[in-house]
Amino acid sequence: MQTISYNQFLNNLNHIRTQIEAACRKVSRSPDEVRIMAVTKSFPEDYVHIARKAGMTLFGENRVQEALKKYKDSESDIELHLIGHLQRNKAKPAAELFCCVQSIDKYETALVLDKYAEELGKTIILFIEINTSSEQTKFGIREIDRYWKMVDSILLLKNLEFRGLMTVGPFTDNKETVRKSFSSLRELFRQTKDRYPGLSLDVLSMGMTSDYDIAVEEGSTMVRIGTALFGERNYR
Repeated sequence: MQTISYNQFLNNLNHIRTQIEAACRKVSRSPDEVRIMAVTKSFPEDYVHIARKAGMTLFGENRVQEALKKYKDSESDIELHLIGHLQRNKAKPAAELFCCVQSIDKYETALVLDKYAEELGKTIILFIEINTSSEQTKFGIREIDRYWKMVDSILLLKNLEFRGLMTVGPFTDNKETVRKSFSSLRELFRQTKDRYPGLSLDVLSMGMTSDYDIAVEEGSTMVRIGTALFGERNYR
């Protein structure tokens, strides 16, 4: 795998910040409203150290087992989110390692996660993943009725704190299709806050390397960046 230097990483990070600032100016937002997550999926532990040296504290991983290898001895100020699909049989190590699971799309998974969070004496932040593009190959809730039922049920769990919505943009070069996907999540975010006025819903997690500028224009408060920070992945 090609390695990245600290200076290269810093240049990449500054470029992303510049792009976010430009996107925010277009829609009269403050760049301070947008957090950048370093997604370390398939990258070695050394890359985590480089990102930490650059001041990053927010990290995302797709797989529980891979995250355990990189983050089990990490510093207490690291905020580690699971952004990939969570299988129920991985809920216990996920509860131990992650402070937030962004990819919940089944109540049964949330219920198991709540059980292990209670055993650990901790509260885990939870986002619900929405499939805004209706692509069959993606995880995430597609039916609005199922979403409202799931929110009602999750709010009864004592050890999970529902704080955000997450989506993965459609795999297309059509920017308007991507924008529609993000704007629909923003609208659901607004509807959810209106329906549950006491809810501390404050994170709209959308946008990755190929589309984070559009996501920011559409209201994203957290972008999940891997390739644009670290370079191309080598999956071999």
